[in-house]
Amino acid sequence: MTGKILDGDFDDVLSFANVTVKNTNYGASTDFDGKYSINMEPGTYTVVYSFVGYSSKEITDVVIKAGEVTIVDVTLNASAAALDDIVITVTRRQNSEKAVLEVQKNSTVVLDGLSSETIKKAGSSSVASAVKAVPGVSVQDGKFVYVRGLGDRYTKTLLNGMEVPGLDPDKNALQLDIFPTGVLENLQVKKSSTADLTADFTGGIVDILTKDIPSSEEYSLSFSLGYNPDMHFNDDYLSYNGGDTDFLGFDDGTRDSPIAAGTNIPLLQQDGSLVRELTQRFNPELAAMREKSFMNFGFSFSGGNKYKFDSGNSLGFTASLAYKNDTDFYENFVDGQIFRKNADTSVLTPTVDRSQQGAVGVNNILLNGLLGLTYKTEFSKYRINVLHIQNGESNAALITQQNAERSSNQIKKDVLTYTERALTNVLLSGEHNNKDGSWNTEWKISPTLSRVDDKDFRTTPFRIDGSTATIEPSEAGDPTRLYRELQELNLASRIDFTRKHQLFNESAKLKFGAGFTYKNRDFSVDQYSFILQNFQSSNFNGDPNEILAPDNIYDPNTGSGVAVRSDFNITNNFDSQITIGSAYVSDEFQLTNRLKTILGVRFEKFDLTYNGQNQQGQIFDNEKFIDKADVFPSLNLIYDLNEDSNFKLRGSFSITTARPSFKEASEAEIFDPISNFFFIGNRDIQPTYINNFDVRLEKYGEGSDFYAISTFYKDFKDPIELSFIREAEGQFTPLNLGNATVLGAEIELRKNLGFVPALKNFNATLNVSIIDSNQNYSEDEENNRRDTLRDGQTLDDTRPLQGQSPYLVNAGLVYETESDLRIGAFFNVQGRTLEIVGSGDIPDVYTLPFNSLNFTANKTFGETVKHSIGFKIDNILGDDRESEYEFFGTENRTFSFRSPQTTLSLNYGIKF
Repeated sequence: MTGKILDGDFDDVLSFANVTVKNTNYGASTDFDGKYSINMEPGTYTVVYSFVGYSSKEITDVVIKAGEVTIVDVTLNASAAALDDIVITVTRRQNSEKAVLEVQKNSTVVLDGLSSETIKKAGSSSVASAVKAVPGVSVQDGKFVYVRGLGDRYTKTLLNGMEVPGLDPDKNALQLDIFPTGVLENLQVKKSSTADLTADFTGGIVDILTKDIPSSEEYSLSFSLGYNPDMHFNDDYLSYNGGDTDFLGFDDGTRDSPIAAGTNIPLLQQDGSLVRELTQRFNPELAAMREKSFMNFGFSFSGGNKYKFDSGNSLGFTASLAYKNDTDFYENFVDGQIFRKNADTSVLTPTVDRSQQGAVGVNNILLNGLLGLTYKTEFSKYRINVLHIQNGESNAALITQQNAERSSNQIKKDVLTYTERALTNVLLSGEHNNKDGSWNTEWKISPTLSRVDDKDFRTTPFRIDGSTATIEPSEAGDPTRLYRELQELNLASRIDFTRKHQLFNESAKLKFGAGFTYKNRDFSVDQYSFILQNFQSSNFNGDPNEILAPDNIYDPNTGSGVAVRSDFNITNNFDSQITIGSAYVSDEFQLTNRLKTILGVRFEKFDLTYNGQNQQGQIFDNEKFIDKADVFPSLNLIYDLNEDSNFKLRGSFSITTARPSFKEASEAEIFDPISNFFFIGNRDIQPTYINNFDVRLEKYGEGSDFYAISTFYKDFKDPIELSFIREAEGQFTPLNLGNATVLGAEIELRKNLGFVPALKNFNATLNVSIIDSNQNYSEDEENNRRDTLRDGQTLDDTRPLQGQSPYLVNAGLVYETESDLRIGAFFNVQGRTLEIVGSGDIPDVYTLPFNSLNFTANKTFGETVKHSIGFKIDNILGDDRESEYEFFGTENRTFSFRSPQTTLSLNYGIKF
């Protein structure tokens, strides 16, 4: 039997508490982690947990089975009369259900969490899909978490309490679809701030906690299959030939640029032979090809053990390896269509500038491994964790583009892309207690290296005129090849001290510490175009693979053919550093026996330096663009509304910040040929500062019953948003806009339906969030909106924040039996959300609600060796993912559309 004893009065464990088994000689004490372990004969026991000054708890009906580990976690609360012998008796089943909420109940912040067991019940395969069950949390693009309707800028992702870099140059947050749930111990979303947390978050902190060492030897193996009738075993699936290691999530060099970055390619008249040789280096495959698709599949393995030495010290390890291969195919997808408001403001019907639709095949590989070692002594714990995540995504698309407004033509494009992502994180940590547990010291050092390589993005456009296909640079652009590399090194470190003491004759906890984070990002872009010299493109007959055929490559002897041209732009490349030094102090104490106060202050010194060059030729060498020293106060109040401490009122105030990204605080001018947009950095951009107010009422019932209602208000000073440049269509830059506010409410309910005897095995969950945001316009945006108002249309004073959902709903119903049968249905939807802020005569784009209804069933059987079989149906309703332009007084028009249809999954697992 193993478990952990938690302190019900503080967000902490109880070290050196006593565990005794009634009417036996079995017993143990917890270590400084609050953990205990007892070897016992099979049978049914009553176990007593006690600690000086705390009410004892007696757990009945604890069943110990041969060859199995029984886990019993408990929470002890301080006794009103410290020396009274108060014993609370509950059954093992009641206690296990209760333990899920104890961390949330004892937290000093507004917190929502998901245990690995809860995630398993929902059948989630990644953190991104699991976190949607948290109140107020939505996921954009299936990857990026928005907490309380606030975008990736306002959400911080931590791994084991330490910051890790993102894997997308255009996002400030880390994408969560790369984290499989198999490596999780639990997932926490913190929505209010204390001094020991980073100040750079507003919506919430998503803390991914990886598995700790097991209490005894255990191993597990699982396999999964997924089938979508519309996507899999489809002969029309689109792909192209990649490298031999694509199935492992990385390119073998096949897609490496054949020309060194920044190489000067001469003009044809200067050195035609060299240009020919350079052109021949490129892979000639430019066409998407049809082939039969395969179904989704994956496997995972995990294991661990713990060894005890005669000295009482212990050494444990945990290891896991997981692989996932997913294939998606959208036969009739729509993306990037452009509709414009008519130049005549009396006309409501929009004009079609560009329609764009086609088919796309996507193959996504995810490979990850985790290895952890932990060494424990009586008063210390040392841990090293190594996590590597490898992700490769291959896309092949056939797109038909119809231009009507500014250039009337039809374009057929073959687009082949491959993105390779890799993240390696190392965690070194230590925790030390003194003999009586009054002092605790914890330190962490966590280096992370992340890479994102867009390798050989190939775009080949043909202008279609009847049966003739030609390359027309002025109308459709040249065939292009794009290579982008992002490498980021992140070194985070911190040390925290905790001192238990007495204040106002009550127990208190003083915390103070410091941290330092260093980040370095190196970003580079290389782009090449292929031009036709004295050559008729109609000779290709619309076949992209003919463009770089040997006979068509430029020949200096004839002066005709296809030749490569460098479109390298020095302003696309930059190297930038961020340093953050921090220190904090806070005290957690009882103002009265029911009112707990956590008062703290945090100091952070933030510096951003830039290396690069702008269009005017000005060179920046370690130029400091941002230099800020700020103080961030925080106050959290927790009032127990009854003596049992299961009815709580929480209130908090804090000041936090949202800082610009590397790319935003730069002189970079980056053109994206995929989206056809220009990004212009802003060296004068400054951090946003936010005042945060939270109130939450919580009621903890029997078992896992839980009820909560929350409200929050956020006041933004100088929020950062990507804004268009009025005088330059298609160019965007980050700006500090006028003030903004967010007001919201959340309701959460978890209830066992046992009040109706026939429904005692059913558990229902429901959480609803309602959020209202108001963002002031920039001067350019307001003027532009007024210029394009329709007759009779008025302009509101504000608009919603980009990415903010007006409502979120999560609901679930789970049936669970003593024989380990679990059946569940889960529903998730978020409201109509501003996706893209309008530019010029192009209106705002909104994401429509996606009604996600999923079903899961899982059965576990076996004694010593546990087997499990699971079945899942995703998107039972067959809902579509769609975004649309919002027009005044007329029907909205589609911006993007994909139909994921319904996916069936089957998995088998064995645990031994």
